Amino acid sequence: MYGIDHCHSSGITHRDLKPENLMLDLQYYLKIADFGFAAPVEGRDRSGALHTKLGTLNYMAPEIHLKQAYSGKSVDLFAAAIILFIMVAQHPPFTTAQPSDPFYRCLAANRADIFWKTHTKSKEAGSSFFSEEFKDLVQCMLQLDPAHRPSVTEVLAHPWMQGDKMTKEQVQQEFAQRQQAVNASIEQERINK
Repeated sequence: MYGIDHCHSSGITHRDLKPENLMLDLQYYLKIADFGFAAPVEGRDRSGALHTKLGTLNYMAPEIHLKQAYSGKSVDLFAAAIILFIMVAQHPPFTTAQPSDPFYRCLAANRADIFWKTHTKSKEAGSSFFSEEFKDLVQCMLQLDPAHRPSVTEVLAHPWMQGDKMTKEQVQQEFAQRQQAVNASIEQERINK
C-alpha cells in the first residue's frame, strides 16, 4: 500500500496493478513495475477523470469495464484488493468485475455472505479461514461504486492492516528458505534427468 500511496502522492496512477507487476529486490523490498499505462492522477484533461479502457482484464474495476470515466486512484485500489485476496486465498476472488461474473455479482448485489461462503468451501479451516477484518477490508475495496471505496490512508488505518506483521529479518529468512527449496527442487530435477 505504501508504494501505491507514493505513486498517488507523486501524481501518478498505475492502472495495471497485478501480481506480475510486483517485484522483490535482493533485500525483499516490494517494487512496483511496468508503468506503461500510468497516467496523471488528475487525468490528462486535469478534470480528475480518466477515460481509456486499459489494464489487465481480471484486475480492472467495474467502471472501466462499463467504459465510464474513472478515478485512477480508485481503480488502483480495486486492483490492490484483488492482489491482496490472491495473496491470502491463493486464488483470485472472481474472473472479472462485471455483472456477468457470478462471484463479483455477489459483492455488487450486497450478498457478500454468499461470496465468502463459496470461497471458504474448499478451505481446510472452513468459514474461519478469512478473518472478519479481512473480509471487511476486501469488501470495502471491491465496492461496485468507486465513491464507496476507501482511500489509501483509510486502507492503511483499517484494523486488518494493523495486525501482526513480520519483521524485515523474518521476511528475509522466509524467502531465503523458499529460495533454498526451489534450488533443491531444481537440483533434484537435474539429477533425475
